Amino acid sequence: MRKLLLLTAAMAALATSAIAADAPSMKTFGAASEIPGLIAKAKAERKGDQPLVIEPILSLAPYHADLEYRPGTSPASLHEQDAEMMLVLEGSGTAVIGGKLVGETRTNSSNLRGTSIEGGESKPLVKGDVLIVPEKTAHQIIPGGGAPIVLMTLHVPRPTDWPK
Repeated sequence: MRKLLLLTAAMAALATSAIAADAPSMKTFGAASEIPGLIAKAKAERKGDQPLVIEPILSLAPYHADLEYRPGTSPASLHEQDAEMMLVLEGSGTAVIGGKLVGETRTNSSNLRGTSIEGGESKPLVKGDVLIVPEKTAHQIIPGGGAPIVLMTLHVPRPTDWPK
């Protein structure tokens, strides 16, 4: 009986370890003092003329907040299931919202990408600006003034029963 209890306890410990290893990382607080380090890390990790480097800030599945370091014009995007909130942390630029993706390709089961947007509305962006892009809406961020624009982005999945 004792051997059975020890074996059961060992199996439970292994199962708990395996579950913890498979669990997504969770970070629910980020201090303002962390942002300069994340920007420096993004700069250091940039390869060649890469237009976008993403560093995670927070994670609580299914939500994630990321720092987006954008020194160049990256492809336009359309998220079929997520709205996306953006806060400009540094720099300035232009957001092109709406319209149709040019050269549309599928990047995964719920996201599309394009080289640019045709027929979208341009909005100037400066430090401190906040914007939300509804799901199924094309959008592209273009840095301005020859300097990178740095954003904090939050993807927010919409429940299927959410009113449209």
